[in-house]
Amino acid sequence: MTETTAALRALLLEKSVRTGTFTLASGKQSDLYIDCRVTALDPFGARMIGSLGWHAVRSKIHSERLDVKAIGGMTLGADPVSLAIGMASAAEHPDEALQVFTVRKEPKGHGAGRQIEGNFHPGDTVVVVDDVITTGGSTLKAIDAIEREGGKIAFCIVLVDREEGGRQAIEARGVHVVPLFTRSSLLGS
Repeated sequence: MTETTAALRALLLEKSVRTGTFTLASGKQSDLYIDCRVTALDPFGARMIGSLGWHAVRSKIHSERLDVKAIGGMTLGADPVSLAIGMASAAEHPDEALQVFTVRKEPKGHGAGRQIEGNFHPGDTVVVVDDVITTGGSTLKAIDAIEREGGKIAFCIVLVDREEGGRQAIEARGVHVVPLFTRSSLLGS
């Protein structure tokens, strides 16, 4: 996995990391912007995210003897990460394949009026996904929606933890966070 980790880190640095002055989704100002969607929507990036993400998810599932049915998170950032991990699970361990779902920011205003779309059922134990965690706000909203719909959260996996308090906010809710990268490991600082 070390070679894949290094290759994914290089791709994230090339495609997703920008410096300057940015206003983040949390409203905070930052000198660093990490747009993981660009890497997660790259076919090579998605393959690496799937492989590394599934390895991390499967390790946690096995070490804690969890019965996880599905993986997903708040649209749009979590969608390609969730799908990549789900596809890797099906390819590498079909008997352990995870179903994939997405959480809308708000319930749909028509049709079934659902907030969670895809392969999710009340009572499922799931892994929550986010691409980047800053304050943890969008991840916590996804957790709230999943719990409202009867889901149980096993843990959270995130592509990049910016190390700005989000992980602690999520873990304060009793949900362990597994980051593939932290700001420090990504930037080498």
